[in-house]
Amino acid sequence: MNKNIGYGIALLVALAAPFIGYPVFLMKLLCFSLFACAFNLLIGFTGLLSFGHAAFFGVAGYVTGNALKNAGLPFELGLLAGVAGAAVVGVVMGLLAIRRQGIYFSMITLALAQMVYFGALRANDWTGGEDGLQGVPRGKLFGTIDLANDTTLYFVVLAIAVAGFALIVRTVHSPFGQVLKAIKENEPRAISLGYDVDKYKLMAFVLSAALAGLAGATKTVVLGFETLTDVHWSMSGLVILMTLVGGMGTLAGPILGALIIIALENKLGDLGSFLATHTGIEWFMTLGEAVNMVTGLIFIACVLLFRRGIIGEIVARFGGGKPA
Repeated sequence: MNKNIGYGIALLVALAAPFIGYPVFLMKLLCFSLFACAFNLLIGFTGLLSFGHAAFFGVAGYVTGNALKNAGLPFELGLLAGVAGAAVVGVVMGLLAIRRQGIYFSMITLALAQMVYFGALRANDWTGGEDGLQGVPRGKLFGTIDLANDTTLYFVVLAIAVAGFALIVRTVHSPFGQVLKAIKENEPRAISLGYDVDKYKLMAFVLSAALAGLAGATKTVVLGFETLTDVHWSMSGLVILMTLVGGMGTLAGPILGALIIIALENKLGDLGSFLATHTGIEWFMTLGEAVNMVTGLIFIACVLLFRRGIIGEIVARFGGGKPA
């Protein structure tokens, strides 16, 4: 019950947020929160560490961008095309990666994701190369609701993020999710019980890829462009950081981690300017340039003080060990 109350309060805050904050920034937070939750489904509940989730995030963005801009597809079909593209890439990568375990699995996903990155870099006609894919239109929802208005689009993005999160929650608490947890805890025992472990791993991998693609496709619509940054290996590192900071293996942890990391990346410079103006200390002006250092310090603090992540530690101490 307490967990449901927490989700309800969070939803109410999200509904009121666009009337208080900047809608585009809030939509970016929602997209990365969904991205982190999709990644957490794989590492937190299946025990598979992927270093290649940027491939799904970026490929979906490029597919959706081209579908909306060049193919003239409506908003809904553009998003579905992006999700389908990410799922296809997930199937290919998953079939190759699940043949190995541990660090070898991670390295294979990283290598395959880098192949996707260099492919995007070379495919100038489709991706725009180093210039990126610019001028992606938002279109209309169901052909009638104009999404050019930021507030209108925010509520659509919120609905997408909530639906994606609800799917993850349902998956985790389903019989399928229980098998994934069994694989994470003791894979040989799951095999001895008769489960086709490779099949379950592949299904989890593809589902995670599709949800990551949904986040990437939505982000492209929100910002109106797609760049190589989204398929670079650093994006995979960023989503890992979000999950670890918030709490791997918890439901709410990746959301909090995404909020912290994206807020730091986008607002640390503004905070530095504010502090410099009101304190007279010019050093604060350099905070915006030191975002990587600040993020690194937060990561070190979490490793030393919050080894389960922020939400993970809270749950371990006050929640009786139940996922939050």
